[in-house]
Amino acid sequence: MNYAAKISYIGKNYSGWQVQPDALSVQEVIEGVLAKIAGHSVRITGAGRTDKGVNAYAQVASFTMEKDIAPDKLLMAMNFYLPDDIRIMKASHVPDDFNARYSALSREYKYFVCHGQVCPPFMNNFVWWRKGKSWDMDTARTACRMIEGRHNFRAFCRAGECPDDPFRTIDSLKLRNHGRISIISVKAPSFLTNMVRIIVGNINAVALGKKNLSWLAELLSGSERENSAMTVPACGLWFWRVNY
Repeated sequence: MNYAAKISYIGKNYSGWQVQPDALSVQEVIEGVLAKIAGHSVRITGAGRTDKGVNAYAQVASFTMEKDIAPDKLLMAMNFYLPDDIRIMKASHVPDDFNARYSALSREYKYFVCHGQVCPPFMNNFVWWRKGKSWDMDTARTACRMIEGRHNFRAFCRAGECPDDPFRTIDSLKLRNHGRISIISVKAPSFLTNMVRIIVGNINAVALGKKNLSWLAELLSGSERENSAMTVPACGLWFWRVNY
């Protein structure tokens, strides 16, 4: 029986989504729980990967089990065994050909920034706390519009992990503000490693006046990673939604 689950998690205590040899991952924890429930090993496929410290509001994973368990009972059983920082929000039967990764049309991420000299303590590990100079929001929004569309994102990928084809298409890139909180929303069919965090780092550079918009245009023409700005902290990034 093929299932899909919508998953929320806090990434602080995990090495990321994907199973790794010498570090605890979200995928490993969930597969361990499913093995207890199913009585056999269960391999799950996530809609996308998240790095160490990245959070998820609605990651999606698909998996197959020999047992046919009602989705509501499966949800309760999984949450009974899972730690408090991982929760199954929904479980469903899905067609046999559904695959959380390959059936996805696009993925959406949100990056949360708290500007200013103080940050509410309940936001720790969930936002990037920026203590310095304020952003020029008009410049930041112009940068977002420039990054939308299809570009060579070589400068927006972790060094040493850029594929032969670094072109990607950003369907939308929006900036909204709520007081001292900025939320950058990015939607695309696929992403390079660290791409969203480097996008935010480059927006930060131009919004602070450290770099100009012509520099950003040069990056989007296929410049190298070394010419790009910082990779912002993982804690502000959320895997927000998968569209099917």
